[in-house]
Amino acid sequence: MEIPLISTGFPYPTLPRSYIRPEPERPKLSEVADYLNAPVIDLGRPDPKFLAQQISQACKEHGFFQVINHGVSRETTEKMLKVANEFFNLPAEEKMKYYSNDPSKTVRLSTSSNLHKEKVHNWRDYLRLYCYPLDKHVKEWPTDPPPFKEIVGDYCTEIRQLGLRLEEAISESLGLDKDYIDKTLGEQGQHMAINYYPPCPEPELTYGLPAHTDPNTLTILLQDAKVAGLQLLKDGKWLALKPYPNALVVNIGDQLQALSNGKYKSTWHRAVVNADKARISIASFLCPSATAVIKAPKELTEDGSKAFYKDYTYEEYFEKFWSRNLDQGHCLELFKNM
Repeated sequence: MEIPLISTGFPYPTLPRSYIRPEPERPKLSEVADYLNAPVIDLGRPDPKFLAQQISQACKEHGFFQVINHGVSRETTEKMLKVANEFFNLPAEEKMKYYSNDPSKTVRLSTSSNLHKEKVHNWRDYLRLYCYPLDKHVKEWPTDPPPFKEIVGDYCTEIRQLGLRLEEAISESLGLDKDYIDKTLGEQGQHMAINYYPPCPEPELTYGLPAHTDPNTLTILLQDAKVAGLQLLKDGKWLALKPYPNALVVNIGDQLQALSNGKYKSTWHRAVVNADKARISIASFLCPSATAVIKAPKELTEDGSKAFYKDYTYEEYFEKFWSRNLDQGHCLELFKNM
């Protein structure tokens, strides 16, 4: 049986046909300039009002920002990147114990994005893990490499604390009570995708991940500082994001765009690949509870402006999102008030 992973160590001299994008959809890597104005927010500053102003500006103008002095220790992030690399360097038969294309599984190794729906595959393997409640899910996680559960568990705990702290700051930046988002979204789920992008023989013909927005509330991304690959859409142009030392990248997800009544933007972003080096990125997602009702708060419609989106539950949104291809347009459009 053919191994359905591209991280198995078998080199491809040319890109397999199933990964080649039609010419108009290719990344045009030579046209992408560095993203020089990436917002970097210092969470160690003692002034919450200034922090709220910075977050508000970043969320309106960019839909993402980077954070430093974020409370996730450097030791934790370095161990996380190391154990992620070790997992993807395991023998194929060990990794394949976790392989599945069933998106309902709480632990699964897979490839590309949505093999059942997509016409062209993406140059990516990934391990998706549910992370909260930690004691419920950790027992299902890989046992090899041996420190995997401990290291990833510590990372998940620190990331959740950061995510909830950021949601408080985002609430305040919208002029809401700091616990508004947390109360509205219920007992928030947490999961992660440990992404592995192997060296690609023809990177200009494919993507690691094509352009998309994230369906959740908030995404916190850890990436290898030595290998760039994240690109963001700004004013109709794709721009590369240089990894900032010891920073984490924070993306506004679709649910915060809806909850902010369109004031904050869910960022269009994509991952490109390169011919020389493997790239690891670890995306952690905070998600509303399935029954949470997503709607614009009355404080953001008191001036007579109407809600941009219909009220919906996160479960309804998630089902729509996974029924489509990743690059099929913004799923939020399906919930827009006419």
